[in-house]
Amino acid sequence: MTTTTPTSLLDRCLVLHPQVALRPEPFGALAYHYGNRKLVFLRHPDIVRVVSSLDEHDTLSDTLHACDIAENRWPSFERALLALTASEMLHDRTG
Repeated sequence: MTTTTPTSLLDRCLVLHPQVALRPEPFGALAYHYGNRKLVFLRHPDIVRVVSSLDEHDTLSDTLHACDIAENRWPSFERALLALTASEMLHDRTG
C-alpha cells in the first residue's frame, strides 16, 4: 500500500500540537508550546478561530470554508499555518 503526501497545505489534516496552549488576547491569541518553549503571536481573531477549529474538519480547506474565510484570503492563511507547522505548533493528524 502506498501513501501519498498531500501537495498543498489546503489538503492536509492539521491539528494543534497537544503540547500547545492558546491564550486569548485582544489582538488574537498567544500560542505557547510547552515542549519546545516557543511562543507565537496569532495576530488576528480569524487565524485563532481557524487554528481552534482544525480538529473539527478533515482538511485545512474544509476548516477555512467552515470558518467563513473568503477564498481570496486563503493564501495568507496558508502562509501563516505553514509557519505554525514549521514552528511545531501544528502537525498532521494521525490515525
